[in-house]
Amino acid sequence: MDEADFDRVAAEELHSLEDAFADVDPDDVEVSVSDGVLRLDCRDGTRIVINSHRAARQIWMAAVSTAWHFDPAGAGWKAPKTGDELRPTLTRLIKDHTGVAVSL
Repeated sequence: MDEADFDRVAAEELHSLEDAFADVDPDDVEVSVSDGVLRLDCRDGTRIVINSHRAARQIWMAAVSTAWHFDPAGAGWKAPKTGDELRPTLTRLIKDHTGVAVSL
């Protein structure tokens, strides 16, 4: 995948994730985007940061002193070291820290 293709699919994924929080109460999860970085601040103080990393051709996510590096995998994103997938992992984090079930 070349840089332009990666930039396009990564931006689409981040935008889709941002859109998924449109109906979530900002008191539960406050969503902000700046320079291609998606930041989710949970009501318990947990911060989840998601961004694309062009050089590595990955989407990176950090939360609760853990970091994931997700590679494009079919229709989704998967961490090669752990097998974790971006959307289910993010869904679990949000549920664990807010009690809110987000459909991603």
